Amino acid sequence: MQYGTKLREAVRQDGTTPLIGVHDMHSASLAVRYYDGLFLSGFGLAASHYGLPDIGYIAWPDVVAFAQRLRVAFPRTHLLVDIDDGYVDTHVACHVVEQLEAAGASGVILEDQARPRRCGHVDGKKVLPLEEYLGKLDAVLATRRDLLVVARTDATERGEILSRAKALAATAADVILVDGVRDTDAIREIRSVVGDKPLLFNQIGGGKSPRLSLSELTELGVDVAIYSTPCLFAAQDAIDRALRDLRAADGRLPEPVPGGADVASCIALLDRRQPLKV
Repeated sequence: MQYGTKLREAVRQDGTTPLIGVHDMHSASLAVRYYDGLFLSGFGLAASHYGLPDIGYIAWPDVVAFAQRLRVAFPRTHLLVDIDDGYVDTHVACHVVEQLEAAGASGVILEDQARPRRCGHVDGKKVLPLEEYLGKLDAVLATRRDLLVVARTDATERGEILSRAKALAATAADVILVDGVRDTDAIREIRSVVGDKPLLFNQIGGGKSPRLSLSELTELGVDVAIYSTPCLFAAQDAIDRALRDLRAADGRLPEPVPGGADVASCIALLDRRQPLKV
């Protein structure tokens, strides 16, 4: 299957295409109940795989391995993968793109941050010189065969945001992302400078960007929305609450709740076996 082509088709349809950030196979199993697009979030992987913040710890083989597991489990789901800055080196970035395309990823996001990198919604970000990033992006674009490529800038000053967005739109990248957009006026400005190039918006709980519905994003001309952390933050809240209650109850498990998670419902969620065709 040409996964990149399928995602491009979805992006070009009317409305805003949502992709849900997942941090492990369990969260992905829940996400596909409601949405047909997944986002392999760097923030989520750093938290779940390393127990560390999203500041550059991720090793690319872990990203590829996670993408492989997701694709085997969910063969018909869009899968966009965050590859940060391509793991510093242009040659590594191209190798990772080859590996992810072979694994069945639909697309990747490549950012223009300089090390030490940061989550796109925190302070202290620095960006590469534009020409250096464009060289890396061009190499990735020349390497991919069908993979959708999102060009992302983490610029924070208004003038540089707009000039970089315009420069990225002039490349062969499929989609443009300005991360950490602070208001709807900025979205409109970015939309105007990227022309007819598809635009992606990143929503993260407690981040710098406004909370907007898909309908509102569509009205603003946004083609794709990634939700980086709803699964991760929900899991954090629920686990903390469950363990606090368990401690308060002297280790006695609560009464099962009708419709709640238990052994049977968890096994049913995770059992993706399909009947054999004879």
